[in-house]
Amino acid sequence: MIRVLLVDDQELMRMGFRMVLGAQEDIDVVGEAGDGLDAVHLAASLKPDVVLMDVRMPVLDGVEATKRIAEAGTAKVLVMTTFDLDEYALSALRNGASGFLLKDTPPGDLVSALRAVASGDAVVSPSVTKRLLSRFLGDGGGELRDASVLEVLTEREREVLVLIAKGLSNTEIARKLFLSEATVKTHVGRILAKLDLRDRVQAVVLAYETGLVRPGDV
Repeated sequence: MIRVLLVDDQELMRMGFRMVLGAQEDIDVVGEAGDGLDAVHLAASLKPDVVLMDVRMPVLDGVEATKRIAEAGTAKVLVMTTFDLDEYALSALRNGASGFLLKDTPPGDLVSALRAVASGDAVVSPSVTKRLLSRFLGDGGGELRDASVLEVLTEREREVLVLIAKGLSNTEIARKLFLSEATVKTHVGRILAKLDLRDRVQAVVLAYETGLVRPGDV
């Protein structure tokens, strides 16, 4: 069972999420919180697998709550927001969130995203990634990080990293590079290990920060 903690300051929103998730045989909603501080406390006590986190809340916003939960290693965090250019959501990703979804995401996609995050993957929507990183890095690309950090990667691993940054799934990468999905998973694991990254979200951000991929490339 995937244990989920719902965090949103709107009770009706939490009720909607609970109805969708409660209908799944492999998902158990173990608790709800109306602000970030309660979320941190409940995450520590309930130890859910995934926290479905709103970002704009009273008392403690979702960014700081995400940071505290990620630092404690309590649970993985999937951020939800109403706006696809939400600076709070980007900050949450940089502070440990494993994914980003809009609140109008279809129920089936929400369930798939939760399962992906629970299994250790990250949810990166290509269209949302493009707009968020364009805003973060600026149209001119901003000040780039030293690309020498990527020198530890093989040529094939760099190819895979580029495709990760463009939002492709392992299945899509395998199809594009004529590899098996298992081989792609191995490459992804090596990329994360070599670059000391937590997940695909951090890999995407690093690819943009080093100039390996530009916002217009997506």
